[in-house]
Amino acid sequence: MLITLIRTIFLYILVLIVMRLMGKREIGQLQPFELAISIMIADLASIPMSDTGIPISNGIIPILGLLVMHLLISLINMKSIKAREVMCGKPSILIYRGKIDEKVLKKERFTINELQERLRGSNVVNLGDVEYAILETSGQVTVIQKPNKRNTIPEDFNIEPEYEGIPYDLVVDGRIMLNNLKQIGRDINWLNKQVEKFNIKPEEALIVTYDGKGQIFCQAKEREN
Repeated sequence: MLITLIRTIFLYILVLIVMRLMGKREIGQLQPFELAISIMIADLASIPMSDTGIPISNGIIPILGLLVMHLLISLINMKSIKAREVMCGKPSILIYRGKIDEKVLKKERFTINELQERLRGSNVVNLGDVEYAILETSGQVTVIQKPNKRNTIPEDFNIEPEYEGIPYDLVVDGRIMLNNLKQIGRDINWLNKQVEKFNIKPEEALIVTYDGKGQIFCQAKEREN
């Protein structure tokens, strides 16, 4: 029992490291070769994990081999457009200039109902509002609405919004983020003064953020009874 537990923990850590090395894509954004490698890694890890009679190296070596394959294929894809097309395929235009392309739908085995479902997932409920719908190589559908149906933006009214930047987490669950403080050119004394305005100390804060306009958001932890 203990040996099985140890093998499971070791293989879990190994798979976790391998998946992190493969990149930060979400499952829905994986290319076909990445998805295949991910499935194979899961299968290879499960065999020595459940059967102690199989040497653990029988799982480690193939997993590392798949990692090397992934890195090699990714490198080839970066260097060669043709190889990228073979490995990942090409995007397919399901709706072109407002008209559904039936041939492409049949080729991609896409039904009208599935297309409508994907459009609703992009907050588009009317097919007539769509100028282009593109089936990406990852399986996601990118929707470009007709100009008169798109949401307006400040540029449409010749408005120049103020620069906002990105918010920085200064305190997370009571822990001060020193690197983020350094990024905004502040120190702990400044942070203490800002948090004191909310009648708490940094270690009592659940979250403290600082945005590009210099505004502070602070929420205290719930007090334990």
